Amino acid sequence: MITSKKRDDEYEDDLSKEERVEWLMNEYGRNITRLAFTYTKQQQLAEDIAQEVFIKCYKNLDSFRNDSTYKTWIYRITVNLCKDKLRSWSFKNIVLNDFFSKSRHTYDTPETELINLESKRMLSEQVMSLPVKYREVIILYYYEELSYNQIVELLQIRMQTVKSRLHRGRILLKKRLEGGKTDG
Repeated sequence: MITSKKRDDEYEDDLSKEERVEWLMNEYGRNITRLAFTYTKQQQLAEDIAQEVFIKCYKNLDSFRNDSTYKTWIYRITVNLCKDKLRSWSFKNIVLNDFFSKSRHTYDTPETELINLESKRMLSEQVMSLPVKYREVIILYYYEELSYNQIVELLQIRMQTVKSRLHRGRILLKKRLEGGKTDG
């Protein structure tokens, strides 16, 4: 069985190309769609991009070189496709739906649950309103739980740039959440 921590050369030899792509879809499908949504802010377009990602994976699986993990490779494909879409489309005035509900919690009372859900919604809206360069590192670090090194590899930027964008993004997010108006 394939696990996300293993590299390609550690996989069982009897897995076919189709089985590996199916595993990638099962393992990363939701995360890829979520990542695409953070760029496009349109659920249907995010799902279309996710399909394109797995088509590219299928076509290019034989050329995967083990320089990185499958996770980093597939996220890189997703980011590139999203950036291509953003350059070719206009994305304005999009309403954020309940996207970041990765985990469901049980709360003591309906009131507490409502307050917590509203807080999550407000945070999600503010994260999604950040400029892309800050939004992408915040989402990759906090929501996708990637390390600095993985983000460097994925976005192909320097470590200091990742740290700087994360720091500035947090400051901008804090100001927005406190009610300050900043254009980033």
